[in-house]
Amino acid sequence: MESRLQERISIVIPVYNEGAHIRESMARVEQICREASIPYELVLIDDGSRDNSWEELRSMAEENPDITAVRLSRNFGKEPALCAGLDIAAGAAVLVMDADLQHPPECIPEMVRLWREGAEVVEGVKRSRGKEKRTYRFCARLFYGMISKATGIDFDNASDFKLLDRKVVEAMKQMPERMTFFRGMSAWVGFERCTFDFEVAERVDGKSKFSLKRLVTLAVTAVTSYTSAPLHCITILGFIMLFGAVLLGIQTLYMKFAGHAQGGFTTVILLLLFIGSMIMISLGIIGLYLMKIYHEIKGRPRYLTSRVIRMGEEEKQ
Repeated sequence: MESRLQERISIVIPVYNEGAHIRESMARVEQICREASIPYELVLIDDGSRDNSWEELRSMAEENPDITAVRLSRNFGKEPALCAGLDIAAGAAVLVMDADLQHPPECIPEMVRLWREGAEVVEGVKRSRGKEKRTYRFCARLFYGMISKATGIDFDNASDFKLLDRKVVEAMKQMPERMTFFRGMSAWVGFERCTFDFEVAERVDGKSKFSLKRLVTLAVTAVTSYTSAPLHCITILGFIMLFGAVLLGIQTLYMKFAGHAQGGFTTVILLLLFIGSMIMISLGIIGLYLMKIYHEIKGRPRYLTSRVIRMGEEEKQ
């Protein structure tokens, strides 16, 4: 669209312990934007880094008016950091990518082109998952397959590498939940969308901060946020156990009246263990949803900022 040609793009990048390379990485992003004549601003969110990341971001923001640096009061996690970026970004569209450049910045011109042609959500889809451990890759595929089946939304090889039109960002900001799942939120709102394929690049430095533990935590948040399927599974499990109990009861009565009744201690023990396990699992699933409700009812903010440097000057908090 002609009206989008000169509109500025906000590039939101969460940062956590990336001080060793962040200046060079952002210089590469800026160079690509300048070469493609894309008006831009960089919104860099320091998610409570423990290295020199904030010092680098502050220096960059003070030197360059196109960079906004935000420091959260502590490490809240990637999802709240993304929410902070969406809240602060002022561009006509917001592009989200990782600081380690595994989301290749060379794709930015193509994403902006698709947006200018009318797409309101431009989604990056991984051709492969790059160099990941087999265990992590298996768990990731299991998680995304499970949540895709439960929600009806295709998350296969999905990523946070997206460009969102301003109307999409405003729609997402209306969603009040405290425990967020960015990929799910951006899919739920709908709007005109298109996809492009990209190869996951190697990290420019260090190792991934996204551990198996964080993947499990994200999985729990995603499932409890976007589907009640596990609760329905409890009901289905109850009917299955009822059906099994009826069959076992008929068999027991038959054996009793036929005079073939036996001790059956092993069967009783196995049934007690099975039923006890299912009850505990069911209580655990219910507990997860209660925990979700508990966190939402408290109404605490998703994140807290301690410092914001915009247009070369620090804003009062």
